[in-house]
Amino acid sequence: MRNFLKNLGPGILVSAAFIGPGTVTVCTLAGVEFGYSLLWALLLSIFSCIILQEMAARLGVVSQKGLSDVIREEIKKPIFRVLAIILIFSAIVIGNAAYEAGNITGAVLGAEAIFGIQNLQIDDFKLNLWSIFIGAVAFILLFTGSYKTLEKIFIGLVLLMSISFVLTAILTKPDIVEILSGLIPTGNAAGLLTVMAIVGTTVVPYNLFLHASLVSEKWKESSYLPIARKELIVSIILGGTVSMAIIISAASSGLTNVNSAADMAVSLEPLFGKFATWFMSLGLLAAGITSSITAPLAAAYVVKGCFGWKGGMKSAKFKTVWAVVLILGVFFSSLQINPIEIIRFAQIANGILLPVIAIFLFWVVNKASVLGKQRNSKLQNVLGLLVIALSVFLGIKAILSVLQSF
Repeated sequence: MRNFLKNLGPGILVSAAFIGPGTVTVCTLAGVEFGYSLLWALLLSIFSCIILQEMAARLGVVSQKGLSDVIREEIKKPIFRVLAIILIFSAIVIGNAAYEAGNITGAVLGAEAIFGIQNLQIDDFKLNLWSIFIGAVAFILLFTGSYKTLEKIFIGLVLLMSISFVLTAILTKPDIVEILSGLIPTGNAAGLLTVMAIVGTTVVPYNLFLHASLVSEKWKESSYLPIARKELIVSIILGGTVSMAIIISAASSGLTNVNSAADMAVSLEPLFGKFATWFMSLGLLAAGITSSITAPLAAAYVVKGCFGWKGGMKSAKFKTVWAVVLILGVFFSSLQINPIEIIRFAQIANGILLPVIAIFLFWVVNKASVLGKQRNSKLQNVLGLLVIALSVFLGIKAILSVLQSF
């Protein structure tokens, strides 16, 4: 047990990455709008996350490289290499910009519930000042590199919020039979975009790149692969349990509409009473700022690997990438769009981008030149193909659903 605790790290960070404002918002919406009936989608997402993140972890431990580095090196024909880099670059930068908008908007929801709405009116255009303020804080912390201590505090607050949802889910004494029936898929077409959002907030595409890089830094020999797998599975199951607790708490709250942090806080009232709004707001603010730092960093690492850039976090190219992602996130967050819809859109965008990244990962982990004897087994290939097929199917259905709404 002591050896296992000593090796905790990459898996916990992956799990923490999907317990942010997006997860809280999307899972609350799922519970409010569909009760327990979408728990199956979350269970499927947790399973898919374990399958794909295990491939990413195996790649990192065995090859000692990041996913984008391996893709760049393994595609031999220049024209295909350029096309692949453009595709990955676009997917991650655009996807992370959407995700960043959701992160900042989550922090804004928390700030507005505590300090009130702050807007700047310029003729007919209204700008959300909290978005700019939170973006500026994230920029300063990233630029100076002094976010490490602050990040630990924020992660502590997010962990406290996560435990609170689990306790609330127990306190509300939900109907066990209804929960079990919610774990069985139903043909609820109306919940398709919510299903996509649940997938997008659990299986985060940039986490596949981030995880491969993190494990390659932590473990330098293939012999550590079993401990890396165990740490990953435990971490993701814990994160998934929190997500399920959020859906159960929201479904038991009696809420009918969600537009703000105060609305979401109703699901925590059984535990915190009149202090629920403050607690939820502080948790969203902490989760939003923490994610606002990590998402641009992850994008910068991906682009660095795609182009084979030398130098670390202090290089001008590296800083330019995270700055662009951060600025795009601030821009989209500051527009006068319903904040809940921004967060939901970010998760749907993640779900649509997932198949692109998953296909590249699947191709790489089947190459003997990269993983040797550790390449995918037949069972891993079957499971991987099922996850990819599911993500492609949901992505196409979501796109068609959106197009039909116009």
